[in-house]
Amino acid sequence: MQRIYILFSLTFISLFSYSQEKKEVTPPDYIKTIIFKGPTDDQFPVITLSEYFTLEFDDLTASEADYYYKIIHCNYDWTPSNLSKSQYLNGIDDQRITTYENSFTTLQSYSHYTLTLPNTQTRLSITGNYLLEIYNDYDELMFSRRFVVYKASHGIDVEIKRSRDLNYSTTKQVVHFEISNTSSIINPQQQLKTVILQNYNWNTAIKDIKPQYTLGNRLVYKYDQETAFWAGNEYLNFDNKNVLVSGNGVRSIELQNIYHTYLYTAERRNNKLYTYFPDINGDFVLNTTNGRNNETEAEYTYVHFSLEYDPYIGFNDVYVFGKFTNYELSEEFKLEKDDHTGLLQTTTLLKQGFYNYKYVIVDSNNNVDYDFIDGNFYQTENSYMVLLYYRGYGDLYDSLIGIGYGNSKYISN
Repeated sequence: MQRIYILFSLTFISLFSYSQEKKEVTPPDYIKTIIFKGPTDDQFPVITLSEYFTLEFDDLTASEADYYYKIIHCNYDWTPSNLSKSQYLNGIDDQRITTYENSFTTLQSYSHYTLTLPNTQTRLSITGNYLLEIYNDYDELMFSRRFVVYKASHGIDVEIKRSRDLNYSTTKQVVHFEISNTSSIINPQQQLKTVILQNYNWNTAIKDIKPQYTLGNRLVYKYDQETAFWAGNEYLNFDNKNVLVSGNGVRSIELQNIYHTYLYTAERRNNKLYTYFPDINGDFVLNTTNGRNNETEAEYTYVHFSLEYDPYIGFNDVYVFGKFTNYELSEEFKLEKDDHTGLLQTTTLLKQGFYNYKYVIVDSNNNVDYDFIDGNFYQTENSYMVLLYYRGYGDLYDSLIGIGYGNSKYISN
């Protein structure tokens, strides 16, 4: 009887674990500058089955360690699908990353790794959500990243509007969209799933919005509150591509054991008028003018972030936030108050380039507020992506059958 109970418990735990959302895993401190992109300029690979995508990262131990990759297929909500690997891969994964080279003439040594997929060992055979996992020699998971593969069988027209709710007309942006060529879908309410992303950030995604009504062979989604996002503000930025002179957003540069980049001190902007200045919606781009190769000749510098403390912030925890943090809140990017300067400060190691960043807070109830410090302004330029998933009767997975894009620079009332 005890054996049966133990077996049941293990089976339940296994099934429960399998149904959990697969979140991206944060790498250890010595793995830096993860860049994961397809042929377009998206912040993560959004590709068709015929397109290639690339993962790059640096290992600061510079030991030419061996790393291996595995691929997991997921449902629209990032729970693992019920497919075997042979059903979504042509070939095999769990292969070693063989392309790497060491840094050249840099003060901080590192090994730079590059993985291109599909390759001769591994090809993808179906559309949907995927998770790429990187392991070390001991089969320990180092980090993971999401990507999506789609087939453009259904067009999606996206339009960004101001909120019709007067309480939010100056602070929110609403995503309206229509899906074409839907006459072959028997039950769109059940067979279709939608996900809306703002600036490629999965943390704030709006999921599983149902069609509002049908117009011919088009499904129309013209909600207000259901598809509304906080508009936020333009990202702050800095450029340290040249470690010999101060670039945009950089107050000073200092050479110690390696270079130190001191940024201008920021202040909260939610109480100021909106000011437009171009950003790249949280992303970062590697760049160095002190060498010829961004991958192996760019320096690592200690970047010093600082924010004026304001009683408005109170006892909330404050973090640096952007694509270079993978839109995550970690201790590495948490600000602490300096008793001498009175500023909130943190220092982290980043590779030369152009970076977007902002400051976000976590309150005492562990709630994240992405716009508490910088405010929300309907004029803010944001990019939006709508993903359309389909599961037919008898299908074992959610296929990705359409992608639509919109941008709030074309916002209308």
